[in-house]
Amino acid sequence: MIEWREEGIVLSVRRLGENDAIVDAFTPQRGRHAGVVRGGGGRRLAPLLQPGGQLLFAWRARLEDHLGAFTVEAVRSRAGLMGDPLALAALDATTALLAYALPEREGQPHLYAATLALLDLLEDEDEWPLAYLRWEMGLLNSVGFGLDLQRCAVTGARDDLAFVSPRTGRAVARDAAGRWADRLLPLPGCLAGQGPASAGELLDGLRVTGHFLEGRLVPALGDRPLPPARARLIARMARQFSA
Repeated sequence: MIEWREEGIVLSVRRLGENDAIVDAFTPQRGRHAGVVRGGGGRRLAPLLQPGGQLLFAWRARLEDHLGAFTVEAVRSRAGLMGDPLALAALDATTALLAYALPEREGQPHLYAATLALLDLLEDEDEWPLAYLRWEMGLLNSVGFGLDLQRCAVTGARDDLAFVSPRTGRAVARDAAGRWADRLLPLPGCLAGQGPASAGELLDGLRVTGHFLEGRLVPALGDRPLPPARARLIARMARQFSA
């Protein structure tokens, strides 16, 4: 019998029969890992098994490649976000992208720590939008599609970086862009680590990360579309920021 215990984040829950559930969890050392929770569809456990919730997972299976079973204990609930539709949309987008992008059973301790920090910030409406943008950058990096925004791809300069190459994901300085400027993506300062950011810069940054999620990650995963939760978040942010 194989067993392990680790704290993690609930990513998604699917009903299994009348009373059980299959839970997709994200833990630092085991990565994205699924298991059956007996009684997970019942009144006692269902409130714990909400995306974004922090639980202590104990997994057990006869063989390593089996689905196995989880037992769970509450660590931290995110129920406090229920009254904030925008923060709740960010939580949904975060967990949906993780469930979509991460390979199974590959540890991601740095991404896990960044995700936990983001979820902890969701109660602070002034801080989390920029943190979310930077989290998407970290997600791209963790799955092998990181952007290089520290120096110009053409000249090597670190100053006046104004664009991102939509093909390579590398920064381009304003003077080096020349006649190609209209074919490049705008690089808001907040995406290069120069915060704080205006609402417009945040949305520009999310258009950049969205371009590479669509253009690199989606093809790598067999052209499965990005989870709709991300588009809902961006649309809600645009409406709220323009209000």
